[in-house]
Amino acid sequence: MSKISSLFVTRLYHAKLSELGEAPDALELENSCIAVAEDDMAGQNWCEENNFPGYTSYASLDNIGWWFPIFNDLEKLLDKHVEAFVKDLQFNLDGRKIKLDSIWINILPEGGIHTSHIHPHSVISGTTYVAVPKGASAIKFEDPRSSMMMAAPTRETDAREEMRPFIYVEPEVGDVLLWESWLRHEVAMNRSEDERISVSFNYGWE
Repeated sequence: MSKISSLFVTRLYHAKLSELGEAPDALELENSCIAVAEDDMAGQNWCEENNFPGYTSYASLDNIGWWFPIFNDLEKLLDKHVEAFVKDLQFNLDGRKIKLDSIWINILPEGGIHTSHIHPHSVISGTTYVAVPKGASAIKFEDPRSSMMMAAPTRETDAREEMRPFIYVEPEVGDVLLWESWLRHEVAMNRSEDERISVSFNYGWE
């Protein structure tokens, strides 16, 4: 009897922040992100020098919790979600821990994009969504085998989700997405007139 198995699964964690504890107030978190962006001149300069559309604190701020305590509350809740995801991934941590090593704000205005990339030197990466206006772009994940498919035909348009070369996820405010850091992803152009605001982060093995 023939058998077809699915091998080497890529896991994606998608949950509400509030599933594992009291989530920060959405409006307060949004206002805090905007306030940080307005005051972070180093971040604004970096974005301008590197032609980054919008704002990110990735290259300028090591501890956004110093600016507003709400980010410290957010980090504690993210720790719980990452712990649940790590358990699902069945990692053998050998007595060490998966710990937050960076967290940053992203603000994409109309027309803003974040091109395809991975997060080197991390184990788990993710994003929680602060403002997702109608028409804002989804996050796109790419099959990590894409470069090895060589002469393979394209997939059927109605192929099962696990067979598709790209997966698009449309998050809502208060959602958190987690994935292994080697998974290539991108954010397509924001077609909304309003800003798309998120907080992204990396966890490393320490």
